[in-house]
Amino acid sequence: MRSAAAALLACVFAALLHWLGWTDRTALLLGFGSADNQKAVHEVLVGVLSARHHHELRQAIRDTWLGYLKHHPHFQKRVMVKFIIGEHGCSVPEEDREDPYSCSLLNLTETAAGQEMAILSVPDTSALQPSDVSAVSLDFRVLHSVVITQLGVFPNGPRDDFRGNVTVRLFQVDQEEPVVTARFSALSPGTRVGGMFYKPVEQFILPKGFEGTLLWEASDSTGLMSVNTSAVHLSNGGGVLKFGSIEEGMLPHRSALGFPGLAGGFTFSVYDVQALSELLCGRAGRQRIRETQLREEDQALREESLRHGDMVFVDVVDTYRNVPLKLLQFYKWSVGNADFKLLLKTDDDCYIDVDAVLLKTERKRLSQSSLWWGNFRQNWAVDRVGKWQELEYASPAYPAFACGSGYVVSRDLVQWLACNAQHLKAYQGEDVSMGIWMAAVGPHKYQDSGWLCEKECYVDMLSSPQHSPQELRSLWDRKRKCGDPCGCAWTEH
Repeated sequence: MRSAAAALLACVFAALLHWLGWTDRTALLLGFGSADNQKAVHEVLVGVLSARHHHELRQAIRDTWLGYLKHHPHFQKRVMVKFIIGEHGCSVPEEDREDPYSCSLLNLTETAAGQEMAILSVPDTSALQPSDVSAVSLDFRVLHSVVITQLGVFPNGPRDDFRGNVTVRLFQVDQEEPVVTARFSALSPGTRVGGMFYKPVEQFILPKGFEGTLLWEASDSTGLMSVNTSAVHLSNGGGVLKFGSIEEGMLPHRSALGFPGLAGGFTFSVYDVQALSELLCGRAGRQRIRETQLREEDQALREESLRHGDMVFVDVVDTYRNVPLKLLQFYKWSVGNADFKLLLKTDDDCYIDVDAVLLKTERKRLSQSSLWWGNFRQNWAVDRVGKWQELEYASPAYPAFACGSGYVVSRDLVQWLACNAQHLKAYQGEDVSMGIWMAAVGPHKYQDSGWLCEKECYVDMLSSPQHSPQELRSLWDRKRKCGDPCGCAWTEH
């Protein structure tokens, strides 16, 4: 009896399992399966680039268009939204960074007051060699204010004297008029010091952040003498100057006035040594404060992530210069962790009209492969100074790229970017980087002015960049009242 009962129990258990499996499959076919048992396929994955400390902007998005998505019975299954956050904060205090856009330490040291320094000296003139170009330039950046005192040029005569005519000019990058100028000739060669001829110039203060070019130009056949860059060491005055690359054979960029190299030098002194000393004295205290800030920031991000579950942390230091790397890391995450057809990239200060996006994908059938949908800039000049400075892309203009406020790419393009991420070079911005990367693929570009590039407003607006949390909420209130993503009170269109 016991064996018969055991056999009957086994049969009942097997039948129950079979019935459960059948009902589960039937429920899935009819669309009633639980979310846990289904692998959600989203039409659009939205990646929102967000800085670590932008808690208020993220919350404003959750309170407006993201909250609308989550509570909409249809859209919540069609769209997934993730904030893209750098896992690591910059450990360098803002006052001690080279610039506001990177995490590079401003590595300054104490300097004697009033001391005049030369960026280089060449005691052995046998290291000099004739230049094969008539214009040579050196780029540099000022990290603490300096005073330029003299401009110099290498000797070019047979007895280490000076022949011909050479003009040395100091320019601010992208400015046509020089800051200071010195002219050298056989009749007026200047003063010989340390293997170089110098001439004094009107003492000019170059402030922190000044980006300059020193240009040597020969006006006759005598030409310039240059030095093998591996044979010299440039003095940065204890970190107050940072020199650009001067490797021979480098391709000059669009605004370069001459080929990279050295045909002389200049002398300078540090301005306001007292301010430099005070900056250095306060560094240890600022570092302790920054470490405390990072711990508090990490804890706040952990709590925010646990509370909302909509954040993806990528393995980069969260700075503006690293935004292209953040995007590539998110592409890698997306192909491994999400099932989607299209990926929409935007920023945390942008408003996305999700209804308009989904409606246009259906009407225009924007779901094909190799799709890049956005508002494209063409023949955009490469900036060589400021926030968008690009010194490594030598061409004068970028390939066509979509405005970073919002654009859409198909999954196959995201897959290609993710697979090739380790080979793709990051340039100064994620929008222009995307244009350079996509130039290798040749995607189908769908031009749509609805993706705004500037802070403007149109009835067919899909995104509007650079909003504060209050503006994002105001846009949402207007949309709910009159169905116009710009707000019924706006009349620009």
